[in-house]
Amino acid sequence: MLTLRLTFTYKDVRTAETILSSVGPENGNYVSTELDGTSIHYTMSAENAGTLRNTADDLLACIKIAEDAIGIVSEHISEEEED
Repeated sequence: MLTLRLTFTYKDVRTAETILSSVGPENGNYVSTELDGTSIHYTMSAENAGTLRNTADDLLACIKIAEDAIGIVSEHISEEEED
């Protein structure tokens, strides 16, 4: 069994909670989650690397969409462009 744990840390608890609740329905029984302050820990397991990769890819796509929806990426880009 292969296991992968990913951690995402956000600027505040509210942002972390928003991302967690947005991505939660997509996870089903494939990914377990733990909210730790401003960090979300995602843990997934699979019998083979291909299945684990597919699960991780799906999770990352959902996280990206949730972050885009609340403006995390565009805020970061705007700050860089001003420098």
